[in-house]
Amino acid sequence: MGVNLWLSTTKMTAEIVETPETHKAGFVNIVGKPNAGKSTLMNELVGERLSIITSKAQTTRHRILGIVNGVDFQIVYSDTPGFIKPKYGLHTAMMRFVKTALDDADILLYMIDATEDEDEDLATRVQNATCTRIILLNKIDAIHPESVQEKMRALVKKYPNAEILAISALQKTNTGQIFFKIVENLPVSPPYYPKDELTDRPERFFVSEIVREKIFKHCRNEIPYSSEVSVVSFKEEPEIIRIECEIFVERDSQKAILIGTAGDMLKKIGTHARQDMEIFFQKKIYLNLRVKIREGWRNNAMWLKNFGYQQAE
Repeated sequence: MGVNLWLSTTKMTAEIVETPETHKAGFVNIVGKPNAGKSTLMNELVGERLSIITSKAQTTRHRILGIVNGVDFQIVYSDTPGFIKPKYGLHTAMMRFVKTALDDADILLYMIDATEDEDEDLATRVQNATCTRIILLNKIDAIHPESVQEKMRALVKKYPNAEILAISALQKTNTGQIFFKIVENLPVSPPYYPKDELTDRPERFFVSEIVREKIFKHCRNEIPYSSEVSVVSFKEEPEIIRIECEIFVERDSQKAILIGTAGDMLKKIGTHARQDMEIFFQKKIYLNLRVKIREGWRNNAMWLKNFGYQQAE
């Protein structure tokens, strides 16, 4: 058994880790357009519901890590926002997460929606990536088998040195093959995180994501994209967790819609969020939601930083 000195680039400090010389570990980063199925795949690969999922585009705003450990390997999966052309400061911050994921990946999982065309800007970045690339043609259940074969042949020509798989993340078709491809291509390395960790995110983060998911599911038009959630208080007691959250929107009219007639919309969001939190935390939850206005927060550097979106260039 060897002793290795290592320095992680993910907020960890240098420390000595005792591990076999054959141990493998690496960052497996998932990129693609909005609604390509990245979060669905992430949750399937990790075996836990870490990323929120809705039918609306741009649901994922942060880079979320999910850690899978074996006796001789550690896979650090990374879900990222969908690749878009920024319109707001929020979008610019989101795309920084994507750029970092493209730059620091040991293995890149590039998800392509079989029902849509590729974003050629993102495709070029994937083509130029020097790490191991696994191209995933997703949603094959939504198109004719002959079209799947045609698209696969085109991808083989476009990405000649990459692994290419046809999958359905939603139906779990061929997703098991991805794990074996990843382990096969992981670099030899000690683990980057303690072996009992599942994610780098704190509990408060998942509280805010669960509430935000319910806003996306129950509200329409601009409301989900103009909303952000901040956890004001998280108090864990022996039998219950008491949580208070503030939901921020940009205008009075949005606040009125989010609250709803006699508070019915906010109650619906809170009830469904609480139910999911009780499953997630395996404990009774008391949840209190308040709605506040922060005009123009999506273009405000201070508020973006407060919400955790600012990241070094």
